Amino acid sequence: MTIAAAPRFSERSLRRARLVSGLIMLVFVTLHLSNHALNLISLTAAEEGRLWFTAIWRNPVGTLLLYGAVFVHIALVMRSLYMHRTFVMPMREALQIILGLLIPLLIIEHVIATRIRFELVGIQDSYEAVIRALWIESPANGLRQTMALLVVWTHGCIGVHFWLRYRKWYPKAAPFLLTFAILLPVLALLGFADTGRILESEPVQSSYGSGYSSAYGARSHDMPAAVRAARLQRLQMAKLTLYGGFAATLLIVVGLRTRRSWRERADQIEVRYPGGETVRVPRGFSVLEASRLGGVPHYAVCGGKGRCSTCRVQVVEGVATLPPPESTEQATLNRIGADPGVRLACQLHPVSDISVVPLLVPSVDGIVPVGSQPVNPGREQEIAILFCDIRSFTMLTEAQLPYDIVFLLNRYFAIIGQAVERSGGRLDKFIGDGAMALFGLRGSTEEACRNALKAAAIITMEIERLNEELAGELPMPIRVAIGIHTGPVIVGAMGYGAVKNLTAIGDTVNVASRLESVAKELDATLVASEPTILLAGSDTQALESREIAIRGRAEPLRVYIIPQEMSARFA
Repeated sequence: MTIAAAPRFSERSLRRARLVSGLIMLVFVTLHLSNHALNLISLTAAEEGRLWFTAIWRNPVGTLLLYGAVFVHIALVMRSLYMHRTFVMPMREALQIILGLLIPLLIIEHVIATRIRFELVGIQDSYEAVIRALWIESPANGLRQTMALLVVWTHGCIGVHFWLRYRKWYPKAAPFLLTFAILLPVLALLGFADTGRILESEPVQSSYGSGYSSAYGARSHDMPAAVRAARLQRLQMAKLTLYGGFAATLLIVVGLRTRRSWRERADQIEVRYPGGETVRVPRGFSVLEASRLGGVPHYAVCGGKGRCSTCRVQVVEGVATLPPPESTEQATLNRIGADPGVRLACQLHPVSDISVVPLLVPSVDGIVPVGSQPVNPGREQEIAILFCDIRSFTMLTEAQLPYDIVFLLNRYFAIIGQAVERSGGRLDKFIGDGAMALFGLRGSTEEACRNALKAAAIITMEIERLNEELAGELPMPIRVAIGIHTGPVIVGAMGYGAVKNLTAIGDTVNVASRLESVAKELDATLVASEPTILLAGSDTQALESREIAIRGRAEPLRVYIIPQEMSARFA
């Protein structure tokens, strides 16, 4: 019997709740930092901005939203802490949990040091009072509050980046968002420091009265001792309540984990691996958690969230007793066309002994760190792929000296690279005397198709100029064959070590390469697929078309054959 299986049905709802609560807190911090930045104009401007800020967040609705978001975030962190059956995990996942526990503590510290300290002890807050307290009278507290805001801001910006990074418009917006993410806290700190230096050189304003009391009690000599003691006691109680509540919740979660572990000692199953390893784990563990606990290398690029298939296993024994895959796992299995008996190790929670075979086995040399999260884990995107190759390269160079061949290839590669860059594409790689280029990593698919055709036209024209320049040096003119196709691919950083580059893989790449071969077979300069031509909005009336068979495809693909004299129309 296990406690952990019950809440798994609502993972999508929980992710949405985490996103919404995080965005609410990020909006709060954004307005807070913007209010600080107004100090660069004047203290009066900052005070007027504070009135708008408090009107938004210190009314019943704003207070409920903000504190509700903080509560939801804390609750989700505690849930994550409970749901992890083992803390044997990659450093990245451990840091997520640690930061999730740290953020609430920083928020509590900030709320106590500002809002509660002012409201509970009966002092009417203002920007001057806040800055005097944090800059002049207790700079250590001011530094802690600054660090708290910056940590929360950084955490929020990272969360927004991972939320938006696969949106088509995000690459264009990212530089502006990064500028804003850096500039806002810098302006806020400059405004805070500038006003702090001004107030440091001035006496306390009379508007606070001769009995003005610091938010930190450092200038409360005019306040009766009994009143001061009562207010400080109320403040200590508020602090004790918040920190005590957080600590109590954490202890409850730890206690529940301990209770669960104790109850599960007598209810264990075996997970067997092809190398002879057998790992005994409590019923309810996932296969991925069993691998980690037993030290069995196992990939999990997405961190065990069911968003990739790198942890998939073939179940060879115990298939009949497996629970059916839930929606997250089923969607991933459907996407990769998984065979019967293939399951995601991170989502599979066996109820009896099973034997599994990991389908992606990590190298013993650690080529890819197990459980690692690469810089670019890959995303599906619809782009245009261009392949270009020199026809009859062997005949062209068989009588040339090696250095002459290198010179010729470098001139050819320069033409390809410049044409691709001028057309807004990305040169992916050179393969012998061929080249592959990607179009549409940023921007629309329609624009990608137009740019790919434009690059093909530029390549054709520049090759003609090169032929004229080297007419007396070559036994025959250089002729190229170009194939272009558009469709979905997986784009990501692939390779090893320093030889890791952004590239694309998938059926679209294979088809584009096949079209380049078709161009050679048909003695054409350019062969482009019908989707490419139609998305580019090109006129097809004067173009020859035919259907060709593509290996691995049931249906033929219609392509357009474009001779050299007609390719210039796309420039």
